[in-house]
This record gives sequence, structure tokens and C-alpha cells, in this order.
Amino acid sequence: MTDLRQECLWEFVTPPAAPAAALTAQIKADVCVIGGGITGLCTAINLLEQGKSVALLEARVIGHGGSGRNVGLVNAGTWIRPDDVEATLGQQQGSRLNKVLGEAPAEVFAMIEHLGIDCQARNEGTLHMAHNANGVADLQSRHQQWSRRGADVELLTGAQCQEYCGTDKISAALLDRRAGTINPMGYTRGLAAAVRRLGGQVFEQSAVTGLTREGSAWLVKTAHGAVSADKVVISTGAYTEGDWTALQKQYFRGYYYQVASKPLQGAAADNVLKHGQGSWDTRTVLSSIRRDDQGRLLLGSMGRVDNKPAWFVRSWADRIQGHYFPQLGKVDWEMHWTGCIDFTPDHLMRLFEPAPGIVAVTGYNGRGNTTGTVIGRAFAQYLLQDDPDALPIPFAPMKPVSAPLLRTGFYETGFSLYHAGQCLRVLL
Repeated sequence: MTDLRQECLWEFVTPPAAPAAALTAQIKADVCVIGGGITGLCTAINLLEQGKSVALLEARVIGHGGSGRNVGLVNAGTWIRPDDVEATLGQQQGSRLNKVLGEAPAEVFAMIEHLGIDCQARNEGTLHMAHNANGVADLQSRHQQWSRRGADVELLTGAQCQEYCGTDKISAALLDRRAGTINPMGYTRGLAAAVRRLGGQVFEQSAVTGLTREGSAWLVKTAHGAVSADKVVISTGAYTEGDWTALQKQYFRGYYYQVASKPLQGAAADNVLKHGQGSWDTRTVLSSIRRDDQGRLLLGSMGRVDNKPAWFVRSWADRIQGHYFPQLGKVDWEMHWTGCIDFTPDHLMRLFEPAPGIVAVTGYNGRGNTTGTVIGRAFAQYLLQDDPDALPIPFAPMKPVSAPLLRTGFYETGFSLYHAGQCLRVLL
């Protein structure tokens, strides 16, 4: 049996990028982007293509955060149902957000083609799998709501559902043909390479320590340098650090872990998600399931396992795999990793303009591949045109989430107990 190591699969399989230097001088740019994830990189690309100069600051290395560590689902819409979005935001704003994010997968795949990014992109759709009768009812509602809006979705049942999912434990699955999968680290590094090709300056190991107004410009300080810029974009998500910004008070942090097998071969393995979709189930503490281009089985769930022993991780993965895909027999698990998600109480993102010339975003709630891509474009358009209509939703006032640390701790404790129950075969 292979030793189960703590390593992110996407970093393991993606060709390494040339390292970027840390910022060690004071420089000028039209726009300073803070955060080297999908949002920041897409903002930079859209600005550079319009002739603006951009300096991008990443606290660690490109892809370190959620942009390089997520499941790689290219989902349409938000975490919640489209009717709920409109009930929360109002019909006009909610309808606009549903439309923008419903079309977001197409924008991701267009960006990949436009920039020639090699990231295992597959536009085959995704499967939302019902694990019980309540899950079926939820998917029926989602199917009806998205169909009413003209989305290319289909509710699979019976033999067709079993064929697509590769398991008889799922009685219904919502196939969203708008969506798909990517290698998120490949996508993120590909975006960073495009920023460099377009003349953008990318600095790694350059955490921001201060943000102050100096005359008509903003001065973004790091430990060993600074960027003077007319405009600033803050796109650090769940990995926001430092006392220089109040953004980290606008969400509570959640964790998501994944476990990857060694590459699987044979007819039994080929029948698992045989048409190439990524998937997740309708459990409150959901499980995500997908394959990579080398045939690995990837399982994920809410919570963290970077602080748990290997036997716990392996036991959980065995339990989920044995339930859904017993035909695989004993699976050899190769690696596991954990990432962070920025959650909001209503599961909707927030856009902010904390001061003239500064824009910020948080609260992707696990939909960063698509949402980050479209917000990057929207932020660039807003900074270029000063037109609020470029944004999918209006800017919100900054109102701290109540007790974010308690929320994080409460959810993490619940997730850990739930997964322990799964390992002990008390829960599934």
C-alpha cells in the first residue's frame, strides 16, 4: 500500500512555473492587484489587454490558495438555487447575477482557449447527485428553476443516471451541460503566465503590510518594497492576512479536503463517471467525486484533514468509495490536501469599494473558478470605465460577519464529528 502523503494533486501533476521574484523596490503601476488567484489574475489580464500597467502581489506563490487547491469544478450559478438568489437580492439584481454566473462556465472555457492554457479542461458538464429522497426533491426544484431560465440541464433517473454516475446508490442526478472540470492549478498558472506575456509584473513572497493614500495615488507596502498605483484590487479571498484590511471580517473561513487515489485502470474504473463529468452529492456535509485525466479517483468533503492522522483520512475515503463504487475493490490512496473557502451567511459573494480607487471581493462560497473569472473581467471594466453596470451586483457596505471564528470552529467541529461517524460506519 502506498504511503498516504499530504500533497496537493494539482501541484504534483502541473508542470512547475518559473518562480517570480519578491518585490524589493518602490515601483509604479496603473493598477496594483493584491492576490495571485484567479480573480486577481483575470483582472490583470483584462487590464493589460486594454493597455494598463499592472503590478500583482502574491503573499506566497501563485496557486497556493484556493485557486490552485480546489476540486476543479467549473460550475454554473451559485451554491444556492436561482429562485433563492432572487429572493435574497431582489428580482432585478438576483436575475442579473443568475444570468452572469449561469454563463460563467462558458467564459472560463473561452479564457482557456483564448490564452492557450493546458489545464485538463473538459466541458462535459457536472452531475449533482441525490443521495436520498430529500436530495431528489432538491434536484427536481433546481431542474425546474434552471429550465425556466433556459439553462441546458437534464434530470437523470433510472438506468441513465446509473450509467452517468457509475453507481446504483444514486437515484437521480442533475446534469448541467453548461459546466465542466479543469485542473485548477493548471488554470491558475496558465493565467499567471499570460499576465507575464502581456507585460504585467508578478511578485511572489510579497505579502502586503500596509495600504495608505499618498497624494492622488495609493501606496501598497510590502516588507521590502511598495507599489504606487492609481487603483487597487483586493482579491485575497479566504487567504486574506494582515491588519491592513478589514476584508477578512466580511466572511468566515471554512475548509475543504480532498483525497486522490493512484491512477485506476480496468472496466470497473472506466465506468465511474464514464462521460467525464465532475460531481458532488446533496448531503449537508457533501462529498465531491471526480476523475483526473490519469484515471485517479478524487473524493472530497467539507472540513480539514491536514490535522488528522493518515488512518483517519484513508478510512473516510474507503467508506465513501466503498459505498458508491464497491466494484473498484480496495483502492490505493496516494495523497490528500486541504484548502480554505470564504463563506458568507447567505452563500452569496460581496463586492466592496472601501475607498475611491479600491475594489475588493469575498464570499465565493466554493465557486471560485467561475466566479473569480467573471469578477476579474467585471473589476477591470469597472476600473477602466467607472461604470457600476459593469458589475454583476452592486457594491455592498462593509458589515463584519458576526463571530467568524466561532462560526468556523462550530462548523469544523460538526464536520469532524460527521466524518468520524462515517469512518466508524455510524453515518453515511
